[in-house]
Amino acid sequence: MLEKLQNDSIDLLRKLIRIPSFSKEENHTAAAIELFLQQRGVRTHRKLNNIWAYNKYFDGAKPTILLNSHHDTVKPNTGYQRNPFAADIEGDKLFGLGSNDAGGCLVSLIATFLHFYPQENLKYNFCLATTAEEEISGNNGLELVIPDLGPLDFAIVGEPTLMNLAVAERGLMVLDCTAHGKAGHAAREEGDNAIYKALKDIEWFRNYKFPKVSEVFGPLKMSVTVINAGSQHNVVPAQCDFVVDVRVTDAYRNEEVLDIIHQHVSCEVKARSVRLKPSSIDKEHPIVQAGIALGRTTYGSPTTSDQALLDIPSLKLGPGDSARSHMADEFIYVNEIREGIDLYVRMLERIVF
Repeated sequence: MLEKLQNDSIDLLRKLIRIPSFSKEENHTAAAIELFLQQRGVRTHRKLNNIWAYNKYFDGAKPTILLNSHHDTVKPNTGYQRNPFAADIEGDKLFGLGSNDAGGCLVSLIATFLHFYPQENLKYNFCLATTAEEEISGNNGLELVIPDLGPLDFAIVGEPTLMNLAVAERGLMVLDCTAHGKAGHAAREEGDNAIYKALKDIEWFRNYKFPKVSEVFGPLKMSVTVINAGSQHNVVPAQCDFVVDVRVTDAYRNEEVLDIIHQHVSCEVKARSVRLKPSSIDKEHPIVQAGIALGRTTYGSPTTSDQALLDIPSLKLGPGDSARSHMADEFIYVNEIREGIDLYVRMLERIVF
């Protein structure tokens, strides 16, 4: 049974690779996934380019595990020597855009869902969600359908981790900061120089140490990355704008970090978004312990995924290697998919029976 699921999954991935599915243009891959599930007797739900489904014997009294990955891709970079949509297999390598990020994870989670789909008397329900717009952190992907999925206990988010356990993920905030001064003539020492006012706050961003330090990531990191001020050499600038990149650890919520910043700087600070939250799962959680028992290691992921949109414990886990994501001539090893399905199933069997 599992071998057939593995073979079907590899066939599905090759089909998906052959269908361009850039972010916001995933309607054809959504249809292919929907058909694949329906042909296997699964009732599906769809909103825009997001497809989700539940196990056959869903019981609202039981907790639900979310299995999530995305089917959108970035556009192929200029370094490609191969046809990014050919889905060629050479040796054990399956080449193609999105094969590694996150097609292998996606089809492996679909296979895992189908393995458990017809089984009765499970301790957990399963909700499979194959979603759009992950690569652009869009509003019409996982975030759009979370309210439709119902109560969820925890999630496995499929991203390439070499099937090791990413137990935490950094959040991200981008801050637009404005220091206000007063214009004047430079020769007459008029005005209030906004650049000098900004420098005080920039120095604070550079040196401030947040009291709580993440066990996984260490200190929270803030970096001033863009600055703009002034119009000509003899005019004292009335405004200085700068941008701060804030990588939030699991020790804080984004809103907490923003409150601390507002308390310490005098410039105007506006967060472009607080959507991309830091996420984590306790190392003692049963799913993490199941992975550790099967020889997997834990780590903190520096990259951002749809995990950032979840308010439940979540584990990032999947076949493939993050280092191959977005590379030219992207590929995944076929055996990584087979092993990934096997490991997903063995981990979950430890907690659902």
